[in-house]
Amino acid sequence: MKRLFIIALAVMGITTASAQDSEKENKVTATLGLDIVNQYIWRGQDLGNTSLQPTLGVEWKGLSLSAWGSVGITRAEDTKELDFTLSYTYKGFTVGLTDYWFGEGKYFLYKSGQTTHIWEGYVGYDFGFLSATWYTNFAGNDGLNNSLNRAYSSYFELKAPFRLAKLDWEGSVGLSPWATTTYGNTNFACTHVGLTATKDFLIRQKYHLPVFVGLNANPDSGKLYLIAGLGFKL
Repeated sequence: MKRLFIIALAVMGITTASAQDSEKENKVTATLGLDIVNQYIWRGQDLGNTSLQPTLGVEWKGLSLSAWGSVGITRAEDTKELDFTLSYTYKGFTVGLTDYWFGEGKYFLYKSGQTTHIWEGYVGYDFGFLSATWYTNFAGNDGLNNSLNRAYSSYFELKAPFRLAKLDWEGSVGLSPWATTTYGNTNFACTHVGLTATKDFLIRQKYHLPVFVGLNANPDSGKLYLIAGLGFKL
């Protein structure tokens, strides 16, 4: 009888835990954050010096919608950017769309040949020890190829996270498979090789304050950057 009672309690515990997990999955979660970086380097491209980069997003059952921006605070010519991303993730597989706008022209002008927006689609898979993602610009103000036609600028990225010496590390490699003015290459090129270390400080068991430092190289242009930043995230 005692054994049956213990088994019943165990089953009830499993059921309760399962119900809690299911309830957690059904909840809408939000992301709120702000990063400060000494340089804004994106896929091997230098887009500005010290920048503020806010994030706002919501996620529900693997479906997420986020807004991300960057504003340079030391030079007027630094990039001013606003991106919206819609994505869906299921068991490591992710597909998404991003609308990039770099602060030029009218935001609500979407007419072909006049818009300054860039629309990118991407698909990727996270194996845990390695993630691989393919990105392609399919519409908007895309870059040009060597024939001065739309390049359908694409980018293939590999990321490998690991932990070492109480820090979270990530190695990354990015490739531009064909010529495009978007990434400044005239043929197949590796535009990014990076290694970043992050320490996430938890404040009052609720607020995250990640501090990160990374080395980013663009082998195609021959540039090397030392990037540092800190953030605040809920």
